[in-house]
Amino acid sequence: MKHICLYFQVHQPFRLRLYRFFDIGISHDYYHELNNRTLLQRIARKCYLPMNALLKKLIDHWGPERFSVAFAISGTALEQMRLYAPEVLESFQALHRTKGVEWIGETYGHSLACLKSQDEFKRQVRQHQEYIEKLFGVRPTIFRNTELIYYDELARWVAEMGFKAMLAEGADTLLGWRSSNYLYESAVAPLKLLLRNYKLSDDVAFRFSDRRWSEWPLTAEKYAHWFSDIPADQRLINLFMDYETFGEHQWAETGIFEFFEHWVNQMISEERAIFLTPSRVIEMHQPVAKLSVPMPLSWADSERDLTAWLGNELQTDAFETLYELEPLVREEEDPSIQRDWLRLQTSDHFYYMCTKFFSDGDVHKYFNPYNSPYEAYVTYMNVLADFRTRLREKSAEALKVATKSL
Repeated sequence: MKHICLYFQVHQPFRLRLYRFFDIGISHDYYHELNNRTLLQRIARKCYLPMNALLKKLIDHWGPERFSVAFAISGTALEQMRLYAPEVLESFQALHRTKGVEWIGETYGHSLACLKSQDEFKRQVRQHQEYIEKLFGVRPTIFRNTELIYYDELARWVAEMGFKAMLAEGADTLLGWRSSNYLYESAVAPLKLLLRNYKLSDDVAFRFSDRRWSEWPLTAEKYAHWFSDIPADQRLINLFMDYETFGEHQWAETGIFEFFEHWVNQMISEERAIFLTPSRVIEMHQPVAKLSVPMPLSWADSERDLTAWLGNELQTDAFETLYELEPLVREEEDPSIQRDWLRLQTSDHFYYMCTKFFSDGDVHKYFNPYNSPYEAYVTYMNVLADFRTRLREKSAEALKVATKSL
């Protein structure tokens, strides 16, 4: 019998409005309120609410011992649910009460802080843990970094924070001849590693409704058969994907919800598999090898590297400019400054500046609210210029107060 670990990423950024040069120093309103509200409510209707209802139905029917799932929900997504669709947050809390859900830790702002600042990275992870505990009454013990970015030094940081395991990409460049269908562990830290089976994950997440795909249409029976074809000693299959796969990326009209329900029911009823949370996986499996990953690895694009966010001069300039402000931010207690600092670190802002072409580029363009990467860059840098001005003004005010008190 196979052990399937289903993990879903839930994330929404606070998208910026078209912020012009002449807004700098005049307006501190950075966000496209209407766009953020409209998109969140649309995705709630198409994905979050119907898929949460389906998962609850499956957990109630089979029980959490046979069907459980895991979620990582970014702090920015949780904030938008609270602001624009509180019924979604309530439906996640209802899912939690089934005892068939594990909450995974991540960075609060869905940021790339791990590539620049250990202090900022750990601060955001702790903030996310605290928010999850406030909403659901549990503190995550398994970690999933933004976009599955993973490397050895990061593993040390995550282990130091007390996490037991981490999710990562089962990339060919990492595994070579080995299979992702086992539990591994870090070569540099006491941290178990669950690696994504990218083919079986992407068959649903990206190819399900693609009529050009040689396997279209993908039926529950066909998908179940593929799992049966996996060698018997490879018992663990990790399926990691965006939650918006269901209803948003793959519309309800494609049959994605019916496919998922039929597949789960078939796998369990025929005793082909049970569905485990990451915590249960590490209880039931032993690592087969230690893995070393000196350079960052992600789940994005065919390269599985960082080029989706830091692959051109626009992105690196914006990234470096942002983190140059960290010392000034650390001196500030203003809640609006801290809020904007988190929101401006969200990885999506850099993703929108990507200039890739061909198949990967098509994916980037689909999720990009700007007319071009250059428009995304100019908008973001204008916002950063205003944010920097606010920080410097507050720093100057603090200096004046300190000088007067002497």
